Amino acid sequence: MGSDGVRKAIEAIWRIESARIVGALVRMVRDVGAAEDMAQEALVTAMERWPEAGIPDNPGAWLLATARNRAIDELRRRGLRERKQGAMADAEPAVFEEDLASRIDEDVGDDRLRLIFVACHPVLSKDARVALTLRLVGGLSTAEIARAFLAPEPTIAQRIVRAKRTLAEARVPFEVPTGPDRAERLASVLEVIYLVFNEGYTATEGDDWMRPELCGDALRLGRILAALVPDDPEVLGLVALMELHASRARARVGPRGEPILLLDQDRSRWDHLLIRRGLAALDRAEALGGSLGPYALQAAIGACHARARSADQTDWARIVALYDGLVELTGSPVVELNRAVAVSMAFGPAAGLELLEPLASEPSMQRYHLLPSVRGDLLMKLGRFEEARAELERAAFLASNAKERALLLARAKACRGP
Repeated sequence: MGSDGVRKAIEAIWRIESARIVGALVRMVRDVGAAEDMAQEALVTAMERWPEAGIPDNPGAWLLATARNRAIDELRRRGLRERKQGAMADAEPAVFEEDLASRIDEDVGDDRLRLIFVACHPVLSKDARVALTLRLVGGLSTAEIARAFLAPEPTIAQRIVRAKRTLAEARVPFEVPTGPDRAERLASVLEVIYLVFNEGYTATEGDDWMRPELCGDALRLGRILAALVPDDPEVLGLVALMELHASRARARVGPRGEPILLLDQDRSRWDHLLIRRGLAALDRAEALGGSLGPYALQAAIGACHARARSADQTDWARIVALYDGLVELTGSPVVELNRAVAVSMAFGPAAGLELLEPLASEPSMQRYHLLPSVRGDLLMKLGRFEEARAELERAAFLASNAKERALLLARAKACRGP
């Protein structure tokens, strides 16, 4: 394997293992910032050694062991410093070593779940919670988070640094909260998990349209959360939504990695086990009673697609009604955009196009590539090919993902005719 291949392999390994490693280190050193620094030091060591020595048989265990050794050294330095300062004047060294061993050997549980609750602590702003959790649990780079937020990269970098400093100053415990504290952080946790899932479902940048490992991470965290909080309809709604979306993963990408849109997918390739799991989770959410929240409503929309034997049999009128409720709850322009697509399918492209006009002046949509993408699609269906081409080319210009950009350019080219 060449050096470029090793680098890509290390990046892939890091993506999978980083949250587990950082979580284990936080449990030991009780400091998110210090834990991430130690984990990064282990990653740097791997990037120095592995190109020559080769990738170990269990690279995740190697990274964790290397990072743990740094944490042990740091804890011993802390203990020595405190003893010298008199804080532990009466403590025997053996007592400190015993405490250190207990931190290393205590029941690991799911460190990533603890990590996500720590990152979603109320001492942080909402934006800081999401950014920090995407970094620590999702393993996303600062640049990827910036794209997910449609925000400048330096802004996100500063947000993450401030968040880690705030957690350290507040001495936030590394634990899954209980009672009212858990409920307070639950909405933020759900938002973060879904953002991680979405980054895996449609990558904001790079050569791959999907990052299945992120979808898997988010789905696993969602399932764990549902087991922990089984009587919350929004937790079940989020799990149902992710299961239903994940069921289409194999059909969303062609043999060359190209995106395949929902209506063009081979539905025999959908994962019916995941569909059954998603529908069952949605049934449990609905059985709890009350009005459906944003995640359960989106899951209900996903269920309409999952139950349709073909694209033509989709119940678009029901999907429009579900989007009506979702718009009322969220007021999100992205939801408005999706509702316009549903309206175009139920009542024709002209009806959908009309709904897009107010969104053109929405500040948050100015660089959102899916707005001109949808406009281009609807203009094509109306036979307004020159206008459609211009919209699709603008969408391609704004798209950060290479595969998605190629698809948009191909559609724009098709507007010119043979």
